[in-house]
Amino acid sequence: MTGIESIKNNLIDRILATRNEKLLQAISNIFESTQSDDVLSLSSEQIEMLLMSEKDIENGNLISESELNDSDSKWLN
Repeated sequence: MTGIESIKNNLIDRILATRNEKLLQAISNIFESTQSDDVLSLSSEQIEMLLMSEKDIENGNLISESELNDSDSKWLN
């Protein structure tokens, strides 16, 4: 488990265990005040790549993870 996953799980456990309404409201306020920080801005190139990916999916241009791993192994050797 990564550090961030551990922190999230610890916070979830503590939130579920508490009956302190003021604490829960304070946590809620923190999330609300930082919500705008979670917005991700994409460059035009990134948007173009995502659109190309969606077209690949629609056209069935997909490979499985195991096929990708095999291809990578062959390329690396």
